[in-house]
Amino acid sequence: MKWVTRENANVDRVACPWLIRRFVDPSSEFFYVPAAEVLTVAQQQGAIPYDVPNVELGHVDGRCSFESIILKYDLSGDPALAALAQVVHAADVEGALSESPFGPGLKAIAHGFKDLLGKDDFRKIELESPIYDALYIYFQHELNTAQ
Repeated sequence: MKWVTRENANVDRVACPWLIRRFVDPSSEFFYVPAAEVLTVAQQQGAIPYDVPNVELGHVDGRCSFESIILKYDLSGDPALAALAQVVHAADVEGALSESPFGPGLKAIAHGFKDLLGKDDFRKIELESPIYDALYIYFQHELNTAQ
């Protein structure tokens, strides 16, 4: 599968590739392009656009793109993934930061990588993916312990 979104990735546009590669298609290919080119590249490459206005896998009905992908690919049965989605939502959606105690930390990390690496979106994915792995495992452990 091919996927395309806006360049200069931040929270959602880094979290989504982690989610897609981990739970939808491990061999997915990603394109980061100027915002005005996303839909054109999607059509030219046969890529699925995400985290841009007016697409199915964007911010829809109060969801962030990460949550829209979970819904589309029926991944909502995983409690650890649902907990991680709350963190991504809090870090990414304007005004939602207080909805998860982990939201401010993830937002700070994502913005730090954005400032550090600029438009090197593939490097951001490489360096930030282990953070999502760690959070996912943390929530698995916490939710298994709570049962």
